[in-house]
Amino acid sequence: MISNLTSMPHPIPGFVGLLLVAACGSSQPTDTAPSPTAPLPTAGLAGQRVVVYPLTLIAAHDTLGWTAALTPRRTALDHADSLLGETLTGRAPEVRWVLPPAVRQAARRAAPVAGDPDQMATSLLRGPRLRQLPEPLWSQMRNLTALAGDRYALVPASLLFVPAKEGGGRAELTLVLVDVRTGAVGWRTVANAAGADPWEALQGALKALPPGLP
Repeated sequence: MISNLTSMPHPIPGFVGLLLVAACGSSQPTDTAPSPTAPLPTAGLAGQRVVVYPLTLIAAHDTLGWTAALTPRRTALDHADSLLGETLTGRAPEVRWVLPPAVRQAARRAAPVAGDPDQMATSLLRGPRLRQLPEPLWSQMRNLTALAGDRYALVPASLLFVPAKEGGGRAELTLVLVDVRTGAVGWRTVANAAGADPWEALQGALKALPPGLP
């Protein structure tokens, strides 16, 4: 059980424990400073198997000129998953992370009972007000998470790149932690950082996720 999620930044009451901008209307960097990244509640997850779903939504503001770096789309998605996986296993080893390749393998073994994680509508979870998994996503994630891990799933709901006020671009990775038994979204953050290219920005955003590390 996650006993201390309620002490973490931005908790959602009752849980024990953003937008697609590829064709954004404004070409100017936003003046709104992004909120600090809320660290992962790893203390409450220590020793547990947490399923990490694959990223399905990646997009960049046209003015950044990063289209080539994010093409082919499948390659970009896999690279983002790889960087997230390296961060989780290298900087938060107290949790038993089940990464996307293993999740896909579990889905293939259990087909057609378990759905394809790359085809699930996990990008819906980027909505900041969403507190409960909608159907049929809830049923799909409950089945697959039980096969690959236990009850908790970490979902990278979207990875967006927007112009940064200081120049270059800013990665905004929306992550949510869900309890698939209850369907509750218990933790969310938008990990963000600026960089000269998409992968530098993403690596900077990921660095802030594990708590208590430089």
